[in-house]
Amino acid sequence: MIDKKITEAIAKLTDWKVVNDKLNRTFNFDNFVDAFAFMTKVAIVAEKMDHHPELFNVYNRVVIDLTTHDAGGIGALDIELAQKIDAL
Repeated sequence: MIDKKITEAIAKLTDWKVVNDKLNRTFNFDNFVDAFAFMTKVAIVAEKMDHHPELFNVYNRVVIDLTTHDAGGIGALDIELAQKIDAL
């Protein structure tokens, strides 16, 4: 179960939704190179936070799932990472 603060924070995110107890968003790009460049930027941000997303890529599409295993679901770090990803 997601607590009220997290639910409110998710509601403020653009295009993110909860799927299988993970914060999920799909990004579409013009081509594979642009999609891969975006994944690289996400990886750099995630590494600095020491909070690593699940990244899935097929050609021009990138799907990101965020969850905090220690918290047993979506936590504050997931919200923060989603905000940073949106800023990219």
